[in-house]
Amino acid sequence: MTDRPLTLMAVHAHPDDEATGTGGVLARYAAEGIRTVLVTCTDGGCGDGPGGVKPGDPGHDPVAVAAMRGQELKASCEVLGVSDLETLDYADSGMIGWPSNDAPGSFWQTPVEEGAARLAELMRRYRPDVVVTYDENGFYGHPDHIQAHRITMAALEMTELTPKVYWTTMPRSAMRRFGEIMREFQEDMPEPDPAEEAAMAEIGLPDDEITTWVDTTAFSGQKFDALAAHASQGENIFFLRMGKERFGELMGMETFVRVKDATGAALPEKDLFAGLR
Repeated sequence: MTDRPLTLMAVHAHPDDEATGTGGVLARYAAEGIRTVLVTCTDGGCGDGPGGVKPGDPGHDPVAVAAMRGQELKASCEVLGVSDLETLDYADSGMIGWPSNDAPGSFWQTPVEEGAARLAELMRRYRPDVVVTYDENGFYGHPDHIQAHRITMAALEMTELTPKVYWTTMPRSAMRRFGEIMREFQEDMPEPDPAEEAAMAEIGLPDDEITTWVDTTAFSGQKFDALAAHASQGENIFFLRMGKERFGELMGMETFVRVKDATGAALPEKDLFAGLR
């Protein structure tokens, strides 16, 4: 045993991603005295600007958007009790197919080895016991999420560390509920075309393939407030429309797939730190 605190490192692509997929575990484990380290890979410059100005529209300034979102990220971390925030500050690559995917200096254009080397340095500094990031498809195919996955897995190979490693996911049963609730809150929402519906049906995993179910219901208020801290992106954050109570009912369980483990902790598990304490 050492007096080094147990440490969780979450590697995310953009400001606000930390709250959506891992806000509950960041808040819960911070409250339990675990050191929580957030690494955000991009500056979020492809987000909405003041007044909802969209990327590519007149008046959209990625540098100003990035500065604004950086402040929102710090506010979110305060809400969640994040111990340490590290930003790699690569340029946001935007959604798949956007011209910004090809921009020099964008995260998507950054060699994996370069990003991985920077992340490996942070891993050696913080020595995380648990690392959380996205799966190979970045959960839903966003270039920066895919790149965050790639540099995380490559960084782990560059170090001598053997943390438990998890990929965020959602049970397909919950994805179906989200679809129903989105239609409830957006009555004019058009029916998805069959191809889009088929693609959505492939997001997440069958419930029985999820290895780790972490109950963060007690921290769902903090998770909601962390999302709300990203006010400039409020138009894109559907979950804020349902209010705290409904949000807590729906978003209180955070789910993961365990992909690396040296503890032998039994599956399924209810704690990312099972076998470590």
